[in-house]
Amino acid sequence: MNIDIEQALLAFRTDAPRYARSERYYRGEHDLSFATEKFKNAFGTLFREFALNLCPAVCQAVGDKLKVKGFSIDTGPSGDSDEVKRVWSDNRMALRSREVHKEALKNGDAYVIVWPASGGRIAIHPNRASSCTAVYDDESPGVVIRAAKYWRTADRRTRLNMFYPDRIEKYVSAGETEGWLPEAAEFVPVAGEEAVVENPFGVVPVFHFANNSDIGMSGTTEIEAAIPIQDGLNKAVLDMLVAMEFSAFRQRWAAGIEIEYDENGNPKAPFEAGVDRIWLAENAEARFGDFNTADLEQFLKVKDSFRTDIASVTGTPLYYVMPDLHGFPSGESMRKAETRFLAKVRDRQESFGQVWADVMAFALAAEGRDGSRLNTLWEDAGERTEREVLENILLKRQIGITVEQALVEAGYGEAEAQQMSKDQFAPEMRI
Repeated sequence: MNIDIEQALLAFRTDAPRYARSERYYRGEHDLSFATEKFKNAFGTLFREFALNLCPAVCQAVGDKLKVKGFSIDTGPSGDSDEVKRVWSDNRMALRSREVHKEALKNGDAYVIVWPASGGRIAIHPNRASSCTAVYDDESPGVVIRAAKYWRTADRRTRLNMFYPDRIEKYVSAGETEGWLPEAAEFVPVAGEEAVVENPFGVVPVFHFANNSDIGMSGTTEIEAAIPIQDGLNKAVLDMLVAMEFSAFRQRWAAGIEIEYDENGNPKAPFEAGVDRIWLAENAEARFGDFNTADLEQFLKVKDSFRTDIASVTGTPLYYVMPDLHGFPSGESMRKAETRFLAKVRDRQESFGQVWADVMAFALAAEGRDGSRLNTLWEDAGERTEREVLENILLKRQIGITVEQALVEAGYGEAEAQQMSKDQFAPEMRI
């Protein structure tokens, strides 16, 4: 029995509940087991799937700042820069890299598999956290020694690929599988295609994006600390709905009237309430009134306090979870308030950026351009005004960047920048 397959299947089964939980909370399918009997009696199943879901905002706050701008060549031929742009563009990674970041932020992990496609061009395949797993070298932390990916086929079988530095082994379940993963003994080498593919590159072609992880460990979802507070927020809103239901119709009282009783000795309601009903009493001393409604302002304060707590424990800017916030500082004050958040974003840029650099270096090596070391370039996470952007470009001109590059950074396309650098606008930018 293949021990590597056993360990891969164990990892898939162990991680599945964790990924399923973060997926549910991201989609708004929250645990509402705390809903009271009053709530169930008042609403039945009307709000069975209710949730004031702030989990996407926590992930999107970071994801909005993770935009890969390009790659610089640290060591290697300068011509590799154009090849990197081509591979990145051919695989539509401007869009798909955002999908990888979203998966990593949401579930804690995401994977990218890189391998030559037909025609010799390199294909970059983003993969979900639940479909892949990677094992790191204990002697060299950070180095992946093997990885695995599984998926279901149209004929209801389970495929499993095992990735090593020197080969890729392909397996399929012997029979149809229903529900969860089959046992390791049920996997056989795939038929109809090459069961073992040589990997001449000496590197496992599976790249692991681990969000906020420890050395050689799986990542952590951005909403991990927010989930318990999200449950409390849901309860606060559900309690407010119950109070609103019972406060919608004012409870009235009457005194000084004669009470009638039924055959069992239970008092009968003396009046029937309704907008088309008038209460009359023969006793001149009879009095009527109503009770005060519930103070919903307290529920709103509790709800907002939970929003603030989510922002606090996750380091998310408050305006992401309270979009109707008034009086929040702007400009330099806001940048200072976002110091912790921006530090978190730059940490993710550092960790994800190294993996992206490894992905593109492997892609170049697979196309015969081995030996390049790359750096990932990110869009600035800090908010800057247009004036600040232009002033920064002018400072870069002083240290030697070309007019064409300055125009590109100002937002013009490369073709436009080339033309503008040749005509009347170029002299005006010289310093």
